[in-house]
Amino acid sequence: MTVQVFPYLVMDGNAREAINFYKESLDAEVLFIQSFGESPEDPEFSLPEEAKDRIMHATIKIGETELMFSDTFPGQPHSTGSQVTLCITTTDAEKSQKLFDGLKQGGEVTMPLQKTFFSPLYGCVIDKYGVTFQIYTGEEK
Repeated sequence: MTVQVFPYLVMDGNAREAINFYKESLDAEVLFIQSFGESPEDPEFSLPEEAKDRIMHATIKIGETELMFSDTFPGQPHSTGSQVTLCITTTDAEKSQKLFDGLKQGGEVTMPLQKTFFSPLYGCVIDKYGVTFQIYTGEEK
């Protein structure tokens, strides 16, 4: 089992621009990039046209450090200064549950820990100090 913490930058429709900026200015390597439009279709939810080119998830590598990105969904609030979250990744579902349960004590769950198309367990919580954490369960490499 591994556990890692990644800085996660949430942008307001300009994540692709920021990724290109960091690629050039910091010699970053783009490891992964996926737009909302490239995600599997959901017959119960029609994706708005203005969301299709926004970044759903991206990862870049600067030296030995990985930095994650996404754009807000159109219409979601975004304020400068709160766009950095911490993404804790683990390969163990029980560990994900324990981390999530610990962080939600006195905090606010913004997305319950649940199965998604990209993770067997993923959720978001703002802890009692106002820090936003994403808990992501992945697979062993």
